[in-house]
Amino acid sequence: MASMRDIKRRRSSIQGTQQITKAMKLVSTVKLQRARVGAEHATPYFNCMYNTVGSILSKVGNIEHRYLQSGASTKKAVVVITSNRGLAGGYNSNIVKLITRHESWKPEDVVVYAIGNKGREALSRGGYEIKEDLPDVIEAPTYNDAKTLTDRLLEAFAAGEFGEIYLAYTYFKNTVVHEPKLIRLLPVEYEGQESEEDSKVIMNFEPEDVEALELIIPKYISSLIYGGLMEAVASENGARMQAMDNATSNAEEMIDKLGLMYNRARQGSITQELTEIIAGAEAIS
Repeated sequence: MASMRDIKRRRSSIQGTQQITKAMKLVSTVKLQRARVGAEHATPYFNCMYNTVGSILSKVGNIEHRYLQSGASTKKAVVVITSNRGLAGGYNSNIVKLITRHESWKPEDVVVYAIGNKGREALSRGGYEIKEDLPDVIEAPTYNDAKTLTDRLLEAFAAGEFGEIYLAYTYFKNTVVHEPKLIRLLPVEYEGQESEEDSKVIMNFEPEDVEALELIIPKYISSLIYGGLMEAVASENGARMQAMDNATSNAEEMIDKLGLMYNRARQGSITQELTEIIAGAEAIS
């Protein structure tokens, strides 16, 4: 059994760690509230853009457009959104697994635009090419950040550097449920179903449908990336809050166990001293 001094030292160390995890939980809780508001404000714009592009695609039929067809290159660009810091449970590893465990993807076929240090570090170790490293974007995401990245992605897509573009992020469902997602940005795909009312609406384009797509799809991609950033920030803080809450509870359990061990060791020490005193008194008499 460990000595009383060792138990006391370990208990003191865990109590210090518990104070840190409590503080981190409180900080994450405050950040989560702000991030959730940002995600909720971005959702209507994201849904509107998604439905608008889907409505256009459902009405124009099969048209040839560079944003609707895969490029000649077999490479795929993936915008990977993770955090700059750990201590968030499986938040970062779940996103990385979307890339590394994809059935048909090999490291040499993927170009990574890394938003967040944790994703960059993990994928770099896995042999993936890091095209751009953007750790500052995740700290305070703005729509301009998403637009700037979209412009660079479309420029590289037009130059034939890769044939498809994907976005890997974490969808914020609620405080305790965060779902890693991988969606395709280009070529544009629309999985929604048009409502009966929308199908009766006669849609005219000004300019023509191809020109309309040329203008709206870059905005559509920017809105998806921005929405992914806001969802990821909320998910990160939710995951960290949950992880720190679990760590605090585990520390409390360990402190209780160490307290019990300390009391038993102290009781054993007192019993031993009494036994030695009684034995000495009997020897003298």
